[in-house]
Amino acid sequence: MNPSLDDFAGLLAQAERFHGHVCPGIAIGTRMAMAGLRWLGIRDPRGADRRRLIVFVEMDRCATDAILSATGCSPGRRSMKVLDYGKMAATFVDLESGRAVRLAARPPREDGREAGRDFAVVPDEELFTWAEVEVALRPEDLPGKPVRTCLCADCGERVMDGREVVSGGRSLCRPCAEGGRYYRPLGGAR
Repeated sequence: MNPSLDDFAGLLAQAERFHGHVCPGIAIGTRMAMAGLRWLGIRDPRGADRRRLIVFVEMDRCATDAILSATGCSPGRRSMKVLDYGKMAATFVDLESGRAVRLAARPPREDGREAGRDFAVVPDEELFTWAEVEVALRPEDLPGKPVRTCLCADCGERVMDGREVVSGGRSLCRPCAEGGRYYRPLGGAR
């Protein structure tokens, strides 16, 4: 059974089981998820409201695991988009109403005391800045099966959901179009 969205201790324990330990990022990510869901009025993100929510996270750190744990959103379900901007921020989108809120963690206090904060009781306003935002979602961005696919004209690999780049009338994957990959091939594909 999932903890209530008002149960910080229960959600934190759930995030700890998923992530492996508790740290400031897990604590603040848990609170960020609680605040975003509360703002949207989503009460059961892992159950009845599961299809209503998409979350854009702006970091690939601990807080992302906490948000995943609290909301049930994940990249594999296409309900979590990881945009690694290195920012402790996330945008929560209610697909039913179209409303969205972006929360960003406030910097640690000048005395550097973040790890010492009692995340269970600090008001949201001390932890986060927030803004109502608009997020333009295309059908290719939504959960579900791929809307369309194509093959990269250079490498021949499949590209899903409009992530191709058309250059000179040819559809290319982003690495081929940009002339770079995050990896270096050591031999031919098998």
